[in-house]
Amino acid sequence: MAVYTDIAEDELRAFLSNYDLGELLSYKGIAEGVENSNFLLHTSKASYILTLYEQRVDADDLPFFIGLMEHLSGSDVIAPEPVRNKGGTALGHLAGRPAAIVTFLEGMWPRKAKASHCFAVGETMARLHAATSDFKMVRENALTVPGWRPLFDGAKDRADSVVPGLRSELELALKTFEGNWPSHLPRGTIHADLFPDNVFFLSGELSGLIDFYFACTDLLAYDLAICLNAWCFEPDNAFNITKGKALIDGYQSVRPLSDEEKEHLPLLAQGAALRFLLTRLIDWLNVPAGALVVPKDPKEYLAKLRFHRSITHASAYGLELKS
Repeated sequence: MAVYTDIAEDELRAFLSNYDLGELLSYKGIAEGVENSNFLLHTSKASYILTLYEQRVDADDLPFFIGLMEHLSGSDVIAPEPVRNKGGTALGHLAGRPAAIVTFLEGMWPRKAKASHCFAVGETMARLHAATSDFKMVRENALTVPGWRPLFDGAKDRADSVVPGLRSELELALKTFEGNWPSHLPRGTIHADLFPDNVFFLSGELSGLIDFYFACTDLLAYDLAICLNAWCFEPDNAFNITKGKALIDGYQSVRPLSDEEKEHLPLLAQGAALRFLLTRLIDWLNVPAGALVVPKDPKEYLAKLRFHRSITHASAYGLELKS
């Protein structure tokens, strides 16, 4: 989450007049994240999150995101529920941007993830995969292998200014994935961005998932690989196998991985590291002037990519393969 586009109070009040949310009491921008402009709204009825969708988000994808959150509202996966206006529509326009309001989820994201957090995340991710098995809408992942080279092309000329030799290292990684990505593995709806700041806990229990704006139709095990990167490394970028095992055990308590998914997990984890390395690199090199946003350091994911390249067996993540 972030704030790229500010909102005048009179604009916001006019927008909210189309909703049955009570009187606006206060609102403030949320600085965390890098994608859209987000605001916490307090009204006389409740608290809500208002999102303005910025240029990176394709407006044609918004019905998928809204439909997914509405689909999950009838499941055991707690997610924000889109609020429809008086005309029955969940999408509108505000400050020149597509906009939506969703319910506010109580809880805090864990600043220091423990193995218990990782187990809960893995379990809930698998329940999300199960809950969306009958979700009919499809959105292809724009940030999988075919989308990585355009990102690289947009950053390659300045990549070595971030880390010497980074351009050639990224080029080599891209060639590896372009020839070996296991696109035949089981597919379904995935969150694709289940980082700690998108998972809330309350009194030690997972209380909800947020930020579904990278959700798409892709490899189910790739979602797990993203979480291995996001949850299971320490601040010094050392992999914590206890957390890795907890994450995988949590996932498999609901949906056991196939042998082929286990076999390809190191490659999927490499790909996930490259995906976030590339988008962070683009953001690092192109932060808009005056934006209320703190870009995330791409070097973190370079270290993770190098770790995954050293892995030849999924047991390094805490998972045992059948002999």
